[in-house]
Amino acid sequence: MKELDSEHKGETLLKKTGRVLLSLIMTMSLLLSACSGKTGSDASGETSTRDGAVRLSVLAPQNEAIEKLQTNRFSKYIEEKLDIQFAWETTPGGAYNDKKQLVLASGDYPAVILDAGVSKADQIKYGKIGAFIPLNDLIEQHAPNIKKALAEVDGLKEAATSPDGNIYAIPKINECLHCTYNQRVWINTVWLDKLGLDMPTTTDEFYEVLKAFKEKDPNGNGKADEVPFTTTPDEWGGGVDAFLMNAFIYNDASKYLSVKDGKVIYSAAQPEWREGLEYLHRLYQEGLIDKGAFTQNGDAVKQLANKPDSSVGVVGYAIITGGVKYPRNKDYAVLPPLKGPNGVQLAGYSAGIRQSDFVITNKATEEEKIAAIRLADYLYSEEGTILTSYGFEGDGWKKAESSQLDYNGQQAKYDVLPPASQTNGSVTLADTWWQLGTMQMLNSIRESFVAPEDPLAEGDGPREYRFWLAAKEYEPFTNLDVVYPGSVNFKPEDALTISQIERTLTDYVDSSMAQFITGNKDISKDWDSYIGGFKGLQLEKYLKVHQDAYDEWRASQ
Repeated sequence: MKELDSEHKGETLLKKTGRVLLSLIMTMSLLLSACSGKTGSDASGETSTRDGAVRLSVLAPQNEAIEKLQTNRFSKYIEEKLDIQFAWETTPGGAYNDKKQLVLASGDYPAVILDAGVSKADQIKYGKIGAFIPLNDLIEQHAPNIKKALAEVDGLKEAATSPDGNIYAIPKINECLHCTYNQRVWINTVWLDKLGLDMPTTTDEFYEVLKAFKEKDPNGNGKADEVPFTTTPDEWGGGVDAFLMNAFIYNDASKYLSVKDGKVIYSAAQPEWREGLEYLHRLYQEGLIDKGAFTQNGDAVKQLANKPDSSVGVVGYAIITGGVKYPRNKDYAVLPPLKGPNGVQLAGYSAGIRQSDFVITNKATEEEKIAAIRLADYLYSEEGTILTSYGFEGDGWKKAESSQLDYNGQQAKYDVLPPASQTNGSVTLADTWWQLGTMQMLNSIRESFVAPEDPLAEGDGPREYRFWLAAKEYEPFTNLDVVYPGSVNFKPEDALTISQIERTLTDYVDSSMAQFITGNKDISKDWDSYIGGFKGLQLEKYLKVHQDAYDEWRASQ
């Protein structure tokens, strides 16, 4: 679910004009920075290089949680290791996408773009005009780690390769079991125990548990202040539909595509979707779903769940926050997928290969092209992946002792260390890139870390292990036959078509879903009109493109 439209109809012309002027000012500021090729004081400004080092101009977002890329220890380590010298052009993460689009439009962009997040349509677009260069030969000649991964990692070659056969951008591999099964919910087991309730296994049992949470005062304060179920579209894996709809029909919670007997279907236009909406409407109508679930952000959920009196029964998103600030997270356990009235019991599934994030542009000289692909290849190495994710040995991790076991009960390879603190007690800024650009984080690497004795203990190690254990509860409910694969390839003209149609479709589904659930639309009266609305949104064409691509993908398997 996406955030509902919050525009106030009675807004004054003055307010509207003010917003327009502010938007224009911000846009002009970005345009000016794009034309200059730099962004304020974050721009590197370096013009000289060390003897023999290749100067490499790079556009990247500056994550506020890590040390500045210009002085970051990992940046300096890479420069020494690969004999390069970065010339950074950085922009705060929140403005990065706008900055990226502006520099590409202006033609004033650097040799390398990190966290490019380019879709197949963008790869075709910029590859066709020559802005993004083909990387095939560079990978073959200078990138053994990437070459090996393309041959061995399932779906990577398809994800990386454009319809014209070229690789214009290197995908970021981020396999992790809890990322694969991120459409999760967490249930308050303290409340279950107090009320003598079992963990629900069906949608009917879930309804009864929520009713008990609402009516039987599980927090014991004598007030009717309990919120049975809350979520937010603002958090990863969140949204009212993300978990619950999978008890009726497969829901990827983003594109709403699925497969039935080899035919690509739009889940949000099926009769089973209507059944799911009717169930969700019942929950909402009876006060079992938080009214803020469609519009609130993650901070609002955390504040609600951590009131002095325990107030939330079920939290619906992937990561339940812990730490000293949110101690009540230990009251919650993951709720496995529920079985619906027709026996459907599925887990949402997301492949571990993200959008292609590492681009080399036509601004790079031959020497810079080689330096850039060697950088990408190093980030694809196990060392590069560990350092960009966890920091340096002795800081973020250490080698495991011979007696320590990993997630699968085998000899562990790494052990996570808690971050060092400054004298004032605050955590120091991370000397990592925090997975910037690209990497090859495989499940085998994540699972080679020490399995903590207590997954509810504080720290990154226990936290990661807790989420891995949670995902294990979802893994048995995977049915890849109904999941539309993320590694299909589209023809160039089709890729552009679907990117234009897709946003309109998802906006329509999200808006309609919220209205059906809250009762602003009557499912019995307005469903046919909702289905009819897809005709004007080119759903039939959208499905045909996906079917053709799916058929080609199946034939190649």
